[in-house]
Amino acid sequence: MDTDRRRFIKKSSLYLLGSAGSFLFPVELLASMRKKVGANDQINLGLIGCNGMGFSNLLSLLKISEVNVIALCDVDENVLSRRTSELEKAGIKKPQWYKDYRKMLENKAIDFVVIGTPDHWHCLQLTDALSAGKDVYCEKPIANSMQECDIMLDTVQNSKRIVQIGQWQRSQPHFVDAINFVHSGKLGEIRLAKAWAYQGWMKPVPIQADTSAPAGVDYKMWLGPAQERLFNPNRFHFNFRWFWDYAGGLMTDWGVHLIDYALYGMKAGTPKSVMALGGKFAYPNDASETPDSLQAVFEYDDFSILWEHATGIDGGNYGRNHGIAFIGNNGTLVLDRNGWEVIPEKEFQGWGKEGIPRMEALPLQQNQGSGLDLHTKNFIEAVKSRNSKNLNAPIKVGYDAAMVSHMGNVAYKSGNRIYWDADNNSFTDKKSNEIMMASYHNGWKLPKK
Repeated sequence: MDTDRRRFIKKSSLYLLGSAGSFLFPVELLASMRKKVGANDQINLGLIGCNGMGFSNLLSLLKISEVNVIALCDVDENVLSRRTSELEKAGIKKPQWYKDYRKMLENKAIDFVVIGTPDHWHCLQLTDALSAGKDVYCEKPIANSMQECDIMLDTVQNSKRIVQIGQWQRSQPHFVDAINFVHSGKLGEIRLAKAWAYQGWMKPVPIQADTSAPAGVDYKMWLGPAQERLFNPNRFHFNFRWFWDYAGGLMTDWGVHLIDYALYGMKAGTPKSVMALGGKFAYPNDASETPDSLQAVFEYDDFSILWEHATGIDGGNYGRNHGIAFIGNNGTLVLDRNGWEVIPEKEFQGWGKEGIPRMEALPLQQNQGSGLDLHTKNFIEAVKSRNSKNLNAPIKVGYDAAMVSHMGNVAYKSGNRIYWDADNNSFTDKKSNEIMMASYHNGWKLPKK
């Protein structure tokens, strides 16, 4: 093994340590990983939204030698310039730049697009991409409203395109192993599944004055179908997720990842009823709109799912700042991005006496490898085979998780226990049905089913 190769492996390993949710990757290493591929075997991609997870998805995809990035689309020219410079470090030719994704979709050389924009754009961009004949890798949550979720599900299911949702934990082996254990029945009857995200690194959003958009930013295009407002740095780039116009706070940001696995483990879909309590308890005077603290309870026939989130603190359940727990009569399985374990229940033998375990304890089964890399590889394999049944996170997976997460926000906004009528795909009260609808502005039209 040559010195450069050893250095590459050592450096790569350092970046893969820790949480699987950390997708830091030294771009220059791509040059060592990519092999030359003939033009006929290349799969050309265009990226819409080049910040955050959009670019992380791109880097993951570029570890697959057949994938070739030929277009970048972002409303911020500063981001386009920075990302292009990073790609050039890996010897990747400058992709064509776009500020309007619709122009990019006219490029017939593009085989698939990656959607890494804020949530309020996902529905339009995915449906437009399908109309343009492109396959799609779409970031989660799939939409910013329940109505958009319905439209996207219907549109994808009536197309012949390959669509993967960025819920990459579906491709992470230890998550899959944990759910197989849940489904084995060894935990006994499961009465409750908990999912939570306590995120200490997410700090309060300081109040800032409205200002003009930075040079190089097409702010009107950034707003798109969202309500017209003056530019404010708080609402731009990462912090968009704390404002209802563009996203649903931690309930949808982390909820779709973790509630997805609660649903997967319990073989569940939409609940019978939902209650949610919370608010801006920790930072009542910061600039954000979405609650920094929230608990939501989802009722099913013979179990419940409990969601909890908090920003600014890490003190989550079982000493974990995020995770899912399946609480059974025999024991509890606790799962997060680092691994999973089983904590047995003990048969009561009297006060002060050691109980007898109802099942064998299972120590931490640690995470192995990158779930994101496995997820993008799964997508590309499906693109090549044209078999959407092989996808680990098809549209229905994204739909179920987003619908339930949005239900938590609907219950929070309504202030009531709300009931879901599965036969009519609607709530039983007028107020909740109004909240679940999308609101489009600035001449943008909601796609039709």
